[in-house]
Amino acid sequence: MADNIKIIAKNKRAGYDYSLQEKVEAGIVLTGTEVKSLRQGKVNLSDAYVMVSDDGEAWIYNLSIPPYEFGNINNHEEKRKRKLLLHDTQIAHLFDQIRIQKVTAIPTMIYFRKSLAKIEIALGKGKNLYDKRQDLAKKDAQKKLRRGDYD
Repeated sequence: MADNIKIIAKNKRAGYDYSLQEKVEAGIVLTGTEVKSLRQGKVNLSDAYVMVSDDGEAWIYNLSIPPYEFGNINNHEEKRKRKLLLHDTQIAHLFDQIRIQKVTAIPTMIYFRKSLAKIEIALGKGKNLYDKRQDLAKKDAQKKLRRGDYD
């Protein structure tokens, strides 16, 4: 990633639950109080997912941005669906991957790039329990090698 990036939140669970394949950067349409909450670092990506509607727009669902604490009556709704800003070719590719290839589009990171809110979306297939166990075994083996623990 380039300079001028301030990472707000990462979805660490995504790499554990899904085998991630390709990543796409998208802009996100936010209201003023949502941006202020993001600047305070208040966001939860864990349940969020991306869908492409039939009219060719990408939307993110279940992205939890808590209300801005100093906001007024015009504060935003916490888990509303939010529009993603992508090129038409990117949306068509996402649509094909989600509907035809049966992959899931998961947000992995939300950040500011040059004062613009961006979200990183990864395409991935869900892992089975044995895949997760294999990944944990590999991590444990690499930890032991780094420590010099050769049991």
